[in-house]
Amino acid sequence: MLLNTNPEENKESKLSPVLQLAQRFNVFFLTKLQSSYALPFIVEGYIVGLIRPDVLNTIKKSPLFKVYSDSIELTPKYGHDYETRSREIEAVINEWRKNKAFVTLNGWRDELYEVRSGFDDPPLLKMERSATCLFGIRQYGVDINGYVHHPTKGLCVWLQKRSITKQTWPGKMDNMVGGGLAVGYSVIETALKESNEEASIPEDLLANLQPVGTVSYFFESERGLFPNTHFVYDLELPLDFVPINQDGEVESFTLVTLQEALDWALAPEFKTTSCPVILDFLVRHGFITPQNEPDFPQLMELLHVPLHSIFKQITIPSSSHQ
Repeated sequence: MLLNTNPEENKESKLSPVLQLAQRFNVFFLTKLQSSYALPFIVEGYIVGLIRPDVLNTIKKSPLFKVYSDSIELTPKYGHDYETRSREIEAVINEWRKNKAFVTLNGWRDELYEVRSGFDDPPLLKMERSATCLFGIRQYGVDINGYVHHPTKGLCVWLQKRSITKQTWPGKMDNMVGGGLAVGYSVIETALKESNEEASIPEDLLANLQPVGTVSYFFESERGLFPNTHFVYDLELPLDFVPINQDGEVESFTLVTLQEALDWALAPEFKTTSCPVILDFLVRHGFITPQNEPDFPQLMELLHVPLHSIFKQITIPSSSHQ
């Protein structure tokens, strides 16, 4: 027998498949967060994001940003109010899109997200959704687990297959309903809007919507950085209800057992950044437990990365005050 003498490969092979998945959707948190790889992005004295070296090279060309050795600061020319900051950064991002500077802008959404120091803090500016990952802005979304008590299969959940025309993760399997918090929408308003658009869930069924907490992670891909928090809801549905998409963003829906849901989450055909939601559901409903998951404590930590604490612990560099 040939032994594997690579210690890193040996270490990886000892991890459970579920923990390996959790590490994939937390790749930035685990590998680069503590390094100087990404510089703090500062708006009005608040750290609101992190910027990678590939984005920095383009940012240096714009007078809207002051670039220091240890930070990057937004410096609007015509004022320091919400609308001015938003308008000036929109102009820069549109120029980047026109010049095809970043692949993420190919997935332009015409949807604005607000940039804040903390979730409950006043917004400092608004930004095109597809550009937020260039600045490592914390994003917020809503996901709904639609489930049924099947008479023969037991507890089952609805999954969707994303449309092949989606700007991101086209054709991938996903949770039943999900969407980001756009400007002007609260968490519950987003949940109700997405339920209607994505799955045609009627109001009488939505009365049973149960808030069950959040999941959070810090992912990185070729598009950028994703420190994301999802507000999670469970919704028990009648056996005869079948989701129907209205907005063209879902190709189909499939009702699956909990084991099938886990199999999908572990498969490359599932949207990586939606995996925390389905794993959280499987934990809360007793399918993944300390008895059957050897890395259960680590898994729980990686489903709830403390993003707000992380950003508050980053020291604002003194150079930004010069």
